[in-house]
Amino acid sequence: MNDILIQETAIIDNGAKIGNGTKIWHFCHVMGTAKIGENCILGQNVFIGNRVVLGNHVKVQNNVSVYEGVVCEDDVFLGPSMVFTNVLNPRSFVNRKKEFKTTLVKKGATIGANATVLCGTTLGEYCFVGAGAVITKDVKPYALMFGVPARQKGWVSRAGAVLGDDLICPETREKYILEDGFLKPLEK
Repeated sequence: MNDILIQETAIIDNGAKIGNGTKIWHFCHVMGTAKIGENCILGQNVFIGNRVVLGNHVKVQNNVSVYEGVVCEDDVFLGPSMVFTNVLNPRSFVNRKKEFKTTLVKKGATIGANATVLCGTTLGEYCFVGAGAVITKDVKPYALMFGVPARQKGWVSRAGAVLGDDLICPETREKYILEDGFLKPLEK
């Protein structure tokens, strides 16, 4: 059953693929070659460009533009007014559409309000980018990032809780291990 909710002021171009259970709110625009997974939420005034891919359960908060070249895997959270770019050196009088860089946001990642993600970067699984941070390079899985430019300030669990030195999630009690500078869940 197709239970997509599209608010009447939203514009969905012909050809756009939208998964079941997705909700698209006021003043959104989804371009014709975009692919949006199941059970996603696009808040007010969201733009989804051509060839953008959103996985399942992606939440895009108000006033976010997801430009061509961006791929978000399942369970990604894009905070209010966060920004993606798709060209490293834009000029209004130079056509650089063939130079769009791919930005990959991996499963479970969170990008906070008003953060900026420069194109060509990969944000690792379950990383957490704080509000207002500027991402200029790849982000490790589970990394906690803050600042301009963003720097790693610690680690977070899958639940989004900041991990202490014991690397145990204070919410779920899930245990993690550091190997070669990368955090991963400790297998049971």
